[in-house]
Amino acid sequence: MPTASDYDARRVSDAEAADGSVLRDLGSALPKLSTAVVDDDPNDASFFELPGADLSSEELSVTVIPQRADEFTCSSCFLVQHRSRLRSSSGGRMICADCM
Repeated sequence: MPTASDYDARRVSDAEAADGSVLRDLGSALPKLSTAVVDDDPNDASFFELPGADLSSEELSVTVIPQRADEFTCSSCFLVQHRSRLRSSSGGRMICADCM
């Protein structure tokens, strides 16, 4: 009677089985690290702040101009472009010259 084989199981050669025992032997000989070293310099925080700038109370105000009749929105990069930059308009997808 044939035996069932698990074809999903990883095949281990004799050389790999021998190598595993060598690695276990080396693991016990390595020194144990007790703590991790963290490089945390408190002086680095000054690089991320703007000198003398407190922008917490500022608001961003942008004037939105509606799309004009001679412009289109590229369906790849989503930028509003002039009609002269239109390169493809297949299937309702308008593509600009940069994305072509």
